[in-house]
Amino acid sequence: MAKPLMAKATAVWLVDNTTLSFKQIADFTEMHELEVQGIADGDVAAGVKGFDPVANNQLEQSEIDEAEKNPLHKLKLKYNASAEGEEKRRGPRYTPLSKRQDRPASILWLVKFHPELADSQISKLVGTTKPTIQAIRERTHWNIANIQPIDPVALGLCKQSELDAAVQKAAAKKAREGQAMSDEDRRKLLSTEQSLSSEDEHKMPTAIEGLESFTLGEADPEVTSKQYDKDSLFNLPEGSDDDEDESETGSR
Repeated sequence: MAKPLMAKATAVWLVDNTTLSFKQIADFTEMHELEVQGIADGDVAAGVKGFDPVANNQLEQSEIDEAEKNPLHKLKLKYNASAEGEEKRRGPRYTPLSKRQDRPASILWLVKFHPELADSQISKLVGTTKPTIQAIRERTHWNIANIQPIDPVALGLCKQSELDAAVQKAAAKKAREGQAMSDEDRRKLLSTEQSLSSEDEHKMPTAIEGLESFTLGEADPEVTSKQYDKDSLFNLPEGSDDDEDESETGSR
């Protein structure tokens, strides 16, 4: 249900001018029932002037009358065609001042690990502008040398579900365009839940193929049974001195 304008002031008016229950007012204004009770006790919203929802075309008087007769009846906000779609967020996400310095690190992470995401998707996820994304993508950002990629979910700039939805949308777009994707790209396009629940064995990188049979097993017993000392390791075989003398005299 949509939230009425000036919800707290509307709750003040309903408490003062109707016999509605605290729960009915709380459900209509999307407030907690105890908060509405606090308004009635004078502990909450002190000095707030009531906002008449009937006079401001947000609620029908017949709705209030029916709700007063039936405590289980829920108030319904009056439909306003001009307010359709007003609750949808437009433009980039608002980022608190304390987290704005973390946005370049999250942008670099998204560009590096999810290159399939469009600039508009990154802009909505972390609340930034396209010129900033382009500068980091092309490594022309003034502080690019000091930026380290960090997951935006870990920084609290977006939710994991929002990131997964954006990745899935990018995957669907690539599939429609018929672009070929490598196995690594397909793994990147999986959501966190899918990647964790996957039972497929991870492929071994080609750079270390052939080492899977290498084990640190026990040494050969025939080799370990031999005893070596420093004389047997460093002394030359017998006759080597004579061979060297003969080779020297022959060369002269």
